[in-house]
Amino acid sequence: MCISKKTINTFIGFITTILFLSSCTSPKKMIYFNSAEQIAAAEANKNYTPVFRTDDFLAITVMGLDMVAVQPFNLPVTTLQSVNNGYSQGAPSPQGYLIDAEGNIDFPVIGKLKLAGLNRVAAIELLKEKLKTYISNPTVHIRILNFKVTVLGEVRSPGTFNIPNERITLLEALGLAGDLNITAKRKNVLVIRDVDGKKTETRVDLTSKELFSSPVYYLNQNDMVYVQPNRAKINSSVVNASNVGIIISIASLLTTIAVLLSR
Repeated sequence: MCISKKTINTFIGFITTILFLSSCTSPKKMIYFNSAEQIAAAEANKNYTPVFRTDDFLAITVMGLDMVAVQPFNLPVTTLQSVNNGYSQGAPSPQGYLIDAEGNIDFPVIGKLKLAGLNRVAAIELLKEKLKTYISNPTVHIRILNFKVTVLGEVRSPGTFNIPNERITLLEALGLAGDLNITAKRKNVLVIRDVDGKKTETRVDLTSKELFSSPVYYLNQNDMVYVQPNRAKINSSVVNASNVGIIISIASLLTTIAVLLSR
């Protein structure tokens, strides 16, 4: 049996192509924004106003000219316990108000206040209106103590991140997680959000300018971001390094046999 040199070269080329295609990814699929025009034309939602939700843990501070009058409306400040010759142990528990299942907090003197569904401005105005009976020209500050987002999947450092300023974009969250791995699927990032007790799923294409107008561009409290693996990563889980070595060995053996038969 005689096999031509052209047939052998075609066979080798075929094997090489298969191995190459099993690991390659289009450069365009690795870029977040394919052109500067996309970024320039994109507009983020400037009217983003997050609202308080059930299980938000709020720090509320009331201030006024009369320090004695505002004292009943502020929670006491906790301090560390002094043990072992003056050294402190542990950390103070944060003082705040947990929004219950009905959307209420139990505020000193005033009683129950429904804050769930209100944004910060509306909640502050509600509290100031209630406080006017007891304090002249009160000032109110509200901050979420447990604002956090979770990033999982094909990122360098997956985890849950506490956000002190309560405002974070999807891109910033991915940055906190160390950016996407090269094996990440950038066109189908999943954001899971709790809306009125129900889980919602929103898919985002990081390569499109539509990202900036997405309802999940700004993340909410307890949002979870999941980055899927791309096809190359999935294939590598099936065809791992040891299998690739086997394929190369078989290809090399077949090539050797073909060369011997052609002589």
